[in-house]
Amino acid sequence: MFHRPDRRVARLRRHVRLRKKISGTTERPRLSVFRSLNHIYAQLIDDSNGTTIMTASTVDPEVKSKLKGKCGNINAAKAVGNAIGQKAIAKGIKQVVFDRGGQIYHGRVKALAEAARESGLEF
Repeated sequence: MFHRPDRRVARLRRHVRLRKKISGTTERPRLSVFRSLNHIYAQLIDDSNGTTIMTASTVDPEVKSKLKGKCGNINAAKAVGNAIGQKAIAKGIKQVVFDRGGQIYHGRVKALAEAARESGLEF
């Protein structure tokens, strides 16, 4: 019988492997990205204290008001990347460590990262 591999389990396995190498600090937090079918989420996380510094997502009212209709596309990812970048710069954070969450650096994840770079973040 044909057994199809579970994509979620494979992504979590890749994410655990990445997290062994990537860690955020107070000076350089981790920019974590989660992509679902309909939304995209970004967080700045300080792993040394175990706290989330700030978040941005397509669920937030300020980001959702800029989008027309669908929130699960590349334009939405660019808006979230721009929002997290502006919030971080306003709080005095310039450098981050990028955590793609086991996803491929392509499409929405890439668009979010490039928008965050354009808004002033360095990683």
